[in-house]
Amino acid sequence: MSSSPPVAQRHRTRRRHPGPVRLWHWLNLWFLVVMLMSGLQIFNAHPALYWGSASNFDAPWLEMYAIRDSEGDIRGQTALGPWTFDTTGVLGYSTAGERETVRGFPDWSTLPSYQFLTMGRLWHFFFAWLFAGAGALFVLYALFSGHLKRDLWLSGREWRGLGRDLRDHLRFRFHARSGYNGLQKLSYLGVLLVALPLMVVTGLCMSPTFNAAAPWLLDLFGGRQSARSIHFLVATALVLFFVVHIAMVLLSGPWRQVRDMITGGRRETSAPAQRRPDDERA
Repeated sequence: MSSSPPVAQRHRTRRRHPGPVRLWHWLNLWFLVVMLMSGLQIFNAHPALYWGSASNFDAPWLEMYAIRDSEGDIRGQTALGPWTFDTTGVLGYSTAGERETVRGFPDWSTLPSYQFLTMGRLWHFFFAWLFAGAGALFVLYALFSGHLKRDLWLSGREWRGLGRDLRDHLRFRFHARSGYNGLQKLSYLGVLLVALPLMVVTGLCMSPTFNAAAPWLLDLFGGRQSARSIHFLVATALVLFFVVHIAMVLLSGPWRQVRDMITGGRRETSAPAQRRPDDERA
């Protein structure tokens, strides 16, 4: 009777952020910045949003414009439903180059900075196709590599702990851990599986060519203007997500977070089980 020596216990490591995750993260950053700025250029061509299938100029739910006040000065206005706000210098009326002009969003936020709808559309649609293609490839990777189930899907314990995670974040209490907590996972899932696909689909609703090929898609969202409004709202939600994401990075160790998203970082996994002599067979 003989027995083999116990298997040496080793610690295996793997990248905290695999290569495809890091690549998609940085590509998405530039795709979304260009799409946002060119999208605001397109919005400025008609700075108002409506619900339904056609523009109803009497009833926009959001509108940016300019008025001349009683003293003869031009003031920028933003109307949100029944509420109107003075947004001079930022929305409705702002500086463009060396002069002030009537425009929805200011020149520093649009691509190109001057009013050029055709160029804005070219930038927007080119990067939108890159964004959609990269997103589809990443979803396939996340499904078949196990990244979605392993790193993003919430366990029962994490679902039950969402309230605690939210309270900790509101109190700026960040616990050091190798993976994402439940609140982070839920946020990333919402962006990956809801917000980004919704951006692509509502964007397609504004393409006359795609409308001719799939007119049912417009009906699904209640018309072209409703799709445009949803597109704008989802883009706003993504900007808010980006702001919160950057704030969380700055508050929880920016150097380590950025370094790991560039290099991949490392985290320890459980060691392989060690066999006992009693388990050996002759």
